[in-house]
Amino acid sequence: MTDVEIQEFITKFAAAWAARDGKAFLQLWDPEGVLRTPFVGRALAGAELERLNDVQKEQAPDLVWQLLDWASRGDVVVVEWQVSRVAGGKRIDFRGVDKFRLRDGKIAEEVVYADTAPLRAARRSEKLEPLINI
Repeated sequence: MTDVEIQEFITKFAAAWAARDGKAFLQLWDPEGVLRTPFVGRALAGAELERLNDVQKEQAPDLVWQLLDWASRGDVVVVEWQVSRVAGGKRIDFRGVDKFRLRDGKIAEEVVYADTAPLRAARRSEKLEPLINI
């Protein structure tokens, strides 16, 4: 993919998040694409993205996704992001990374890397404790 095509992909991906638009997400996906994310207990087919978007809007209506940075090499694009939302009555900010493998400009595979501990602690009304205290 050219730099311009990758920039267009990033712009569309960020716009889909800004609008939280399930149909816009679907347009980015190869019909055979697969999503692997720690927020869902199984791999999802690209065709399930609209439903995932609906569930996320129901469970976190105040969620704000922000693009922080991105890089690419060949058909691989890596996006760094930050999410802000309220969970367990407290505002939580956390970061993650999505790694995409694109095929013909569409997502063939997306792997999400994110620490789910802040959300899990908030869900249980627990304080998030560091693993190492220095």
